[in-house]
This record gives sequence, structure tokens and C-alpha cells, in this order.
Amino acid sequence: MILQVVGQLPPESTQQAVGYPSLFLLVALGALVPVVPTGALVSSAAVVAFHQTDPFALLVVFGVAASAAFLGDICLYWLGQRGVRSKNGSKWLRAISDRAAPERLAQAQQKLDEHGAVVLVLSRLVPAGRIPVMLACLLGRMPMRRFARGDIPACLAWAATYQLIGILGGSLFPEPWQGVVAAVGLTLLISGAPTVWRRVRARFSH
Repeated sequence: MILQVVGQLPPESTQQAVGYPSLFLLVALGALVPVVPTGALVSSAAVVAFHQTDPFALLVVFGVAASAAFLGDICLYWLGQRGVRSKNGSKWLRAISDRAAPERLAQAQQKLDEHGAVVLVLSRLVPAGRIPVMLACLLGRMPMRRFARGDIPACLAWAATYQLIGILGGSLFPEPWQGVVAAVGLTLLISGAPTVWRRVRARFSH
């Protein structure tokens, strides 16, 4: 079934015309609503781009992913700032707070105090690290301009990391769908490993 679908894929020009805008929207949405596996999306797009004849396909995927992640982060931070300034908060600030465990928030605040906006780069590379650091920035009243300056290299590093995973998957397998499966599996394993480790450690600590 998968082979039939892959065999009926449209030409590269059609894939790019549909795929790039879709990638941008999904990554931006994933930054706003952190339930979309954006890393897996970028890796999958990189696999497809790796197998295309267009020499600039990978560069376009990188640019689209990084800019979409940055736009999503800036929008979410702006919405969070509105909640911080409001007496009653906002649903966006509550949503960010609900996704930041107290111990992760405390660690993020400590690292932010010690290293400043540089922590934003690491927060995007560490699974589930972005939201606690963003909340720490919001509670610390970090100005939007300073947050944006730190978020630019963070989004570039994030896009490059997951694109490299996709390139690795694409280079190991002859068919694009095989590389996509490998890249998605690897990104999901990376993103889920910290959660599994915390649960195992909590179980044995009791």
C-alpha cells in the first residue's frame, strides 16, 4: 500500500508547491500548540528533499522550518506577554504554565539567571525544554526584542538538527518512504526518551 502511494506521488514541482507552505503552517502551528511533532515533520521533509533533484531543496526546507518555528515562538511569546500583563492572566499563559512542570520551570529560571538568553538555544534542542524556558522568560519579564534575539539562533540550530536527522535517514535508504519512517522513528525516540527516563527514575526512587 505504501509503495503504491509513493509510486503515485506528483512531480517535484507540485510536491514543492504544496509541501513547503504545508511545512511552514504545520511547524508554526506546532510552535503555538506544542502537540504537533514538528521535529518529525522537518526530518520527513528533509528526507523527501534529499531524494529530489533540486539542489536547493534542502536549503529551502531549512529556511522554511527555521522561519516558521521563529514565527510560532514569537506569536506564542507575545500571547504569553499579554497574559503576564493582564490581572486575570490568559488562556495562553495558562496553557504554557500547564505544560511546564514546576521542577523544570525552576531549573529553567536558574539557568536563565546564570546564562541569559543563551539558554534559549539549548531549550529548543532539549526535548520538552522550550516551554519551561519560555515561561521563565515570561515570568522574568524579558522584553520581546531580547527574546527574539535569543530565539533566532535557537530556531536555526533546531531546524539544522532535525534536518540532519532527515538527511541521515534519507542517505541510509534508497526509497524516500523508508527514510521518512526511519527519521520519524528516530525523532519520536529522541523526544520521548526524557519522559520515559523521568518515569523510570521516579518509579525506582519510590
